[in-house]
Amino acid sequence: MIVYCQSDGPGPMVEDRWQGIERIIIPVDLPGWRGTSKFDWLCIAHASRFRDVCLTYGYNTGIYNYRLRLRGISNIINMDGIEWSRARWGLVKQGILYVNERFAALFGNHLIADHPAIEKYLWTRAPKRKISTITYGADPCPYAPVDSVIALHLEPGRYLTLIARPIPENSILELVRAFSARPRGYKLVVLGDYQPDRDVYHQSVISAASEEVVFAGPIYDKLVVQALRFHGVAYLHGHTVGGTNPSLVEAMAAGNAVIAHDNQYNRWTVGDGALFFDSTESADACISLLLSDETTRLRLKANSLQRYEEEFTWERVAGQYEQLITRFLDRNA
Repeated sequence: MIVYCQSDGPGPMVEDRWQGIERIIIPVDLPGWRGTSKFDWLCIAHASRFRDVCLTYGYNTGIYNYRLRLRGISNIINMDGIEWSRARWGLVKQGILYVNERFAALFGNHLIADHPAIEKYLWTRAPKRKISTITYGADPCPYAPVDSVIALHLEPGRYLTLIARPIPENSILELVRAFSARPRGYKLVVLGDYQPDRDVYHQSVISAASEEVVFAGPIYDKLVVQALRFHGVAYLHGHTVGGTNPSLVEAMAAGNAVIAHDNQYNRWTVGDGALFFDSTESADACISLLLSDETTRLRLKANSLQRYEEEFTWERVAGQYEQLITRFLDRNA
């Protein structure tokens, strides 16, 4: 197996091995999307030298996949969410993503959707026979040390978590307003990089927060985030677009009771493990019910964990990938 990795700066490609995996490290000296685009081009140029099966994540540069198609190399593409529909990109980038989605659907030998609703959408882009749903997974979290929670001056079992990129489509403002509508006797821990001096939306979120809301900043340490989830009383999930959301799956793996935005993506993912809201007022009602009713909390926690174990373990997800890739390897043999 070869995995392509991007590094910053100029220089030659470097090959090494990490935990039995061959890595091709490609340095790129361009920032942002231009660097990503150059990296993708160099990856495909290198991969086109082989006759193996390619597994591509994302369609941002779907047009480049023509090279693999011309070489007769099987290319399985994970199409992620409907990325071009996200308003945060602006019209120009949305247009670029829309076109590349079309090219990826054309040139890919098989398309992976991360959610049944995304698969149904992809039926408008490619024949049904070349599309499969394979979700994201999460590591199980049966236990987590409490030290990192205490280090943040939090009391285990007396706070909720909200972990999401601070943008409007993730309903951060609505959830913070809902939580802050009345005294709770609990904390709300919000993770993310908030820059109120630079971003009006960030300032609005912070201004709406009561004294019980804690902005803990961006935390990238996986073990700390797992501990925050595990020892929290519930997880708030405001994502309104996309397919299966990894953050939601990770909360379910930790056995969290969930309050989620009411849409087809979240309803399928968490099932009976959540209360659902569609406004600030309904989010307030969901929070009040969950914090006041232990029976409801315990039921949601059990259902959330059960749903994770049925659908989102890495054993299940990796097994589906293995079956699909093996199918194309057999064709190439």
